[in-house]
Amino acid sequence: GKPDHIASPLQIMTEGPLGSAAFNNEFGRPNLGGYFRVFEQDVAGVRRGYHKPIMIAGGLGSISAGQVKKLPFGAGTLLVQLGGPGMRIGMGGGAASSMAAGSNTAALDFDSVQRGNPEIQRRAQEVINHCWSLGEMNPVVAIHDVGAGGISNAFPELVDGAGQGATFDLRKVPLEDSGLAPKEAWCNESQERYVLAIEPTLMPIFEQMAVRERCPYALVGLATSDRELVLEDGPGGERVIDMPMDVLLGKPPKMHRDVQRVARQDAPLQLTGVKLEQVALDVLRHPTVASKRFLVTIGDRTVGGLSHRDQMVGPWQVPVADCAVTLADYAGLRGEAMAMGERTPLAALNAPASGRMAVGEAITNLLAAPMTLSRVKLSANWMAACGEPGEDAALYDTVKAVGLELCPALGIGIPVGKDSLSMKTRWTAAGATKQVTAPVSLIVTAFVTLDDVRNTLTPQLQPGDTTLVLIDLGNGKQRIAGSMLAQVLGQFGCHEKDGVPDLDDAAQLKALVVAINTLRAQGRILAYHDRSDGGLWATVCEMAFAGHMGVSLNVDILVTESDGIADSRAEYGDSKNWASQVSERRNELMLRALFNEELGVVIQVPTAQRNEVMATLREHSLSRHAHFVGKPNERGVVEVWRDTKIQFTAPLQALQRQWDEVSWRIAAQRDNPACADSEHAGAGLPDDPGLHLQLTFDPLAAPAAPAVHGTRPKLAILREQGVNSQVEMSYAMAQAGFDTFDVHMSDLQAGRAKLADFQGFVACGGFSYGDTLGAGEGWARSILFNPLLAEQFAAFFNRPDTLALGVCNGCQMMAALSPLIPHAQAWPKFTRNKSEQFEARLSMVEVLASPSLFFTGMAGSRLPIAVAHGEGFADFSQRGDARAVQRAMRFVDNHGQPTEAYPANPNGSPEGLTAVTTADGRFTVLMPHPERVFRNVQMSFAVGGDIAAPSPWLRMFHNARSALR
Repeated sequence: GKPDHIASPLQIMTEGPLGSAAFNNEFGRPNLGGYFRVFEQDVAGVRRGYHKPIMIAGGLGSISAGQVKKLPFGAGTLLVQLGGPGMRIGMGGGAASSMAAGSNTAALDFDSVQRGNPEIQRRAQEVINHCWSLGEMNPVVAIHDVGAGGISNAFPELVDGAGQGATFDLRKVPLEDSGLAPKEAWCNESQERYVLAIEPTLMPIFEQMAVRERCPYALVGLATSDRELVLEDGPGGERVIDMPMDVLLGKPPKMHRDVQRVARQDAPLQLTGVKLEQVALDVLRHPTVASKRFLVTIGDRTVGGLSHRDQMVGPWQVPVADCAVTLADYAGLRGEAMAMGERTPLAALNAPASGRMAVGEAITNLLAAPMTLSRVKLSANWMAACGEPGEDAALYDTVKAVGLELCPALGIGIPVGKDSLSMKTRWTAAGATKQVTAPVSLIVTAFVTLDDVRNTLTPQLQPGDTTLVLIDLGNGKQRIAGSMLAQVLGQFGCHEKDGVPDLDDAAQLKALVVAINTLRAQGRILAYHDRSDGGLWATVCEMAFAGHMGVSLNVDILVTESDGIADSRAEYGDSKNWASQVSERRNELMLRALFNEELGVVIQVPTAQRNEVMATLREHSLSRHAHFVGKPNERGVVEVWRDTKIQFTAPLQALQRQWDEVSWRIAAQRDNPACADSEHAGAGLPDDPGLHLQLTFDPLAAPAAPAVHGTRPKLAILREQGVNSQVEMSYAMAQAGFDTFDVHMSDLQAGRAKLADFQGFVACGGFSYGDTLGAGEGWARSILFNPLLAEQFAAFFNRPDTLALGVCNGCQMMAALSPLIPHAQAWPKFTRNKSEQFEARLSMVEVLASPSLFFTGMAGSRLPIAVAHGEGFADFSQRGDARAVQRAMRFVDNHGQPTEAYPANPNGSPEGLTAVTTADGRFTVLMPHPERVFRNVQMSFAVGGDIAAPSPWLRMFHNARSALR
């Protein structure tokens, strides 16, 4: 029967992101973008909204051009499954994610639930990485991921692509559940699996890779030249499937749907008597507009060491970035940018407009990066409640508007996408059936390659005499239906009177891209932010929060002539009545000017150059709708002026706390409430100086310069299954003059490598054993409980000519090995953060005077560093001695004081402790990640200096090299 209870949207919005971030963190990919929308209201007689919220988590990667295409293969090619075993997943009515939530029985819904295993995914990825890095000797001829339909779909598609048939042995398919029926073994949708075609002569190489990474794999079938699909199941070659490939993958019959368009209208927006001081706060507090900090700090944004621009902006790390920017490699400045766009509520009245706005917003977001429109590629996620009246036709019209009209006009394509056509939720409560139907929802992600990431703009306002310029692609129409203003008033607005924002002119958007790039190249834009949810008001407030400075807005130029009021004076006998009518009308026009969500951008330019800026905009036919709308102020207030009077004013901090409230409330019920309160209390503090840099050394003078040209000591980059930070560590150490070697624990266990051959090792960060045994403790036990390995490590630590570094997971591992390390008995155990949450931050640390060879000459320096850990609390109650321990580094607040206060100290360690060392300084462990920020360009905020230069953290690696002269 139907359940009488259903997960609340708040529950889904709290727990969904935690699961997604945890998977992403363990898999080891930076979490650099996303979006969050809350919407539920009656529009034109339909209950609209997201009881089943949309959540998109993803990223972009790069691939060598030579490895892009699947190669043709012949009969005899080996067909292999790589990754985890099959489980009873996706069997609750096949592709079960495409069913309306609540319409299935609970038992079948559970059969459809994914049970993610990021560590298996990571191991499979490592095998694939090793294979493609062999270039011409890559054993993988073709690869296909396993999704809907499981291997029953993936294997046939793989061989069909090569024009072959295949024979498979069902008994070779690895299964977690022994009780699966043959159809379940063949069709289940367990993820973290790939199917591969392997060149038979290179199979031994592939097997070595898989064994080394401890990644499960199975040889399941063989390609055959006759186009038959044969699935054997039994000792006598019994066949459960024997059919021609063309029957399985031939052309399916076309689906015909008989659909009707439904014209929808809602009541016009009523703004009479609406007070700016109330809606200004309500809009900032609305979850769609408010700070997404609660989603950002739980996701690792620095793993891989190739992040340039994440969500956090400026010295106060405010989550307002327009786009994410990554680097193509560790040496250069080329890279990629990614941004999202969506305006789904508009589709309740006008689905094609909503689709065009999604594309437009993705472009105005992406334009923060120095991008060329012709290089942009879009990924489109289409979602709709098909089968509901009018929704199929609305989806058709939107696909046509975006795919056949707008994108061709912009000269960009949509090579990839996804869909979900079951966007409604139906359930029973107290005997009554309830339903929420989502509007047609197009979420667009835009990607582009960049020649140089350095000219990426942010919303952070800069000091000086400057002017804010609004470039309004709505061309003064100020259409306001479906806006946040309407939503906080419990209204929606009507299509005809209020209008739905729309992208009316693709050529104008193209002109904006060229104009902004021209101004960027001239160095005339100091800050940039696109206008979207919450309109001009939210845009300017976010710029003020990021820049930690007040803003004076003047909306006179946007409050167009009070249409028709002057002519109607005669209708009002007394002028008092007429005057109040004018005042009310001016107030309504001000609200429309501040809160309409038409496409547009706000740029900050030097006042001395604003005429030249306008001239450039005129060249691109944009000046008519470009307006000077305000200036930063030194008084720490945000104020709105109209008709020479202040209509609204509030302290910047008070507004930022309103904007931060949703994050605070969700964090307070999800994490440690005391930590949530502490972070909220610090939001926008006027006397907070922000991240800073105080160095006691010259970061550009490398101490090991003479030694680098001599011998290169051998350094093991040590990792266990689940470790994900080894590549950036290897690069940083190689830069400093080491010969680095990738050494997996399985290499040491099998005798393929010996610690005796190395002068040093680094234990890298990540999630060994999925952190199920207490972070690095499981990794340490694999050494302590193996007599041969324990002996190797003890011998290494007791040699006088060695050094070792442990970072993050490796820090926990080495701390657990302290019984083997001379003079490390005082080291603590590293346990769960006080916040009870994974913490990803750019945090301030101070390097302490200590014997550590890694920190020679750095004592007394304070600087930001990347942090990404869930278990970094230095716990002396279980191990170690706080009085005797050699401290090497501690967290400090933005005033430079050691701190236990959250979030300046992200894990709550006593006195901010975050690195310890031995008396001779050869062995040092730390929780933060210097290897992810050895260049300034890798920080979301680089303090001072040349962004292209090495960061001060490179000194650590050079110190290690000069210690081994």
